[in-house]
Amino acid sequence: MQPYARRRAALLRALAGGAAIIPGARQVARSNDTDFPFRQNSDFYYLTGFDEPDAVLLLLPEQAKHRVVLFVRELDRTQELWNGKRLGTQAAPILLGVDVAHPIGELEVRLSDYLVGATTVHYRFGESETFDRTVLGAVAEAGSKTRRSGRAPERYNDPGMLLHAMRAIKDPEELAIMRRAAQATQRGHLAAMRATRPGVHEYEIEAIMECEFALAGARSPAYESIVGSGDNATILHYITNRDLLRDGQLLLVDAAAEIDCYTTDVTRTWAVSGRFTAEQRAIYEIVLAAQKAGIAQVRPGNPQRAFGNACLRVIVEGLIEIGLLHGSADENIEAEKYRDFYMHGAGHWLGLDVHDVGRYRDDDDEPVLLQAGMVTTVEPGIYVHRDLACDERFKGIGVRIEDDIVVTADGNENLTQAIPKEIDEIEAVVGSAAHAISP
Repeated sequence: MQPYARRRAALLRALAGGAAIIPGARQVARSNDTDFPFRQNSDFYYLTGFDEPDAVLLLLPEQAKHRVVLFVRELDRTQELWNGKRLGTQAAPILLGVDVAHPIGELEVRLSDYLVGATTVHYRFGESETFDRTVLGAVAEAGSKTRRSGRAPERYNDPGMLLHAMRAIKDPEELAIMRRAAQATQRGHLAAMRATRPGVHEYEIEAIMECEFALAGARSPAYESIVGSGDNATILHYITNRDLLRDGQLLLVDAAAEIDCYTTDVTRTWAVSGRFTAEQRAIYEIVLAAQKAGIAQVRPGNPQRAFGNACLRVIVEGLIEIGLLHGSADENIEAEKYRDFYMHGAGHWLGLDVHDVGRYRDDDDEPVLLQAGMVTTVEPGIYVHRDLACDERFKGIGVRIEDDIVVTADGNENLTQAIPKEIDEIEAVVGSAAHAISP
């Protein structure tokens, strides 16, 4: 638990007289008598590594004795018989390294006392109306208790202002988990490529891939898998995954594994038949060149937008070369004429969330500078929709290539480099296990 203790200690120092309240996630009902799979709140997990619902963490630098307090579910033989074991209040301090643990049912009674002495409450409002009322009531009660002496909170701050700056820089333990998730993702994508052939459904590819994620230790995908063939590849967030794969189509797969709440985010595109057509190859080579140009710009000291600008210029120049855009690259970029074919950004932060926390612009509204430990995706794409007025040969082609890049002290590390993306590599793999699925 040392990494979690180290993060809590850093946040305690940064609170400077305040008190932080970090609730965990709640179990959410899916339908009658069933719940969605539980996924812990990312901020809470970052500070505790604790994966049970209905828990709350308090960080209290002004308290003399209990500076790290956890509220958890009590042991309950009946509930544990039906739903699994609980950690409980006695084991939590030992196994999680907190100062003391209380039953979650005592939070409203105890919270005001813990807030006495703090000048600021660091809590994010708006995520739970019920819990918001609990916090407001506790602050009011703390004020009543200190009317004649002592201090009570007088203002509120979002803890993300401090916490998310910490989360933006991954420590070695986080990167080790993300490398494991990348390996699971590699296993899934390779299985998907091998199983691809005409006559297979998108959902069959999805199932094979996510099975491999699980066999590699990922209990769930990082997000709903996108498995889009043909025209579906031109839909950015296509998740229906029902259509039949047909000869002559491309298959765009945007899917990744999550391990210990840490995510990867990977996209690969390949030909259903195992061989790219001339038009598919032309589009693919532009996107691949754009991604390589972008990755080369991921290094410490560079503005965050540098890799996006590099991707954009290569895409625009490539679209002009094959006749989908006309005029100079500068003119097309200035007028944003490329947006018919490339309408999203080139990447986003990655970590405990797929679109992870962290600022993209600084206090002066300038792009943030990349620092060692940041992790970003680099994911250019080209999408030629059927309704565009352009060369018919390219219609229905959608290509995106996405990798997960760590900023290192002297450059970058591509966590997902081992997943094939060169055309000859892809063509050697796709369909190599074609008989694994019967049409």
